[in-house]
Amino acid sequence: MHIRDAQAGDWAAIWPFFRHITEAGETYVYPRDLSFEQGREWWMERPPGRTVVAVDADGTVLGSAKMGPNRPGPGSHVATGSFMVAPEQAGRGVGRALGEELVSWARSAGYRGIQFNAVVQSNVRAVALWRSLGFTVVGTVPEAFRLPDGSYTGLHIMHLPLHP
Repeated sequence: MHIRDAQAGDWAAIWPFFRHITEAGETYVYPRDLSFEQGREWWMERPPGRTVVAVDADGTVLGSAKMGPNRPGPGSHVATGSFMVAPEQAGRGVGRALGEELVSWARSAGYRGIQFNAVVQSNVRAVALWRSLGFTVVGTVPEAFRLPDGSYTGLHIMHLPLHP
């Protein structure tokens, strides 16, 4: 597996799993009915930041991540990221590789920490992955995320300090 900066042509390979994940409505606060072009704008074009893809030896896109400052201005010293892995690639370490790329990139770019604003509490795989990379839950907003079945779960705010 190799991680590289995403190129405009990668969107066609990202779109199927992006659409599947957002339509499922279980892990992202994105609207569930984004069009191809709206999805591309949200994932590939919203500045500032960097979008990467994880690809295998034959160039198949396995997953993608976007990263950048969590907030503008006085909050721009803290990074954030979003991650999506093609469901058929689950369990291959793609999410971990993308997470490690974020941590490495944020450190080398001089960020003082990484903050995730909305990790869905019931997304236990993601929560476990981020904890294994050193993130802690610094707070949970109760019932801030409505699941497709109409029930509610919390949104974790997770943080990883990067400064010495």
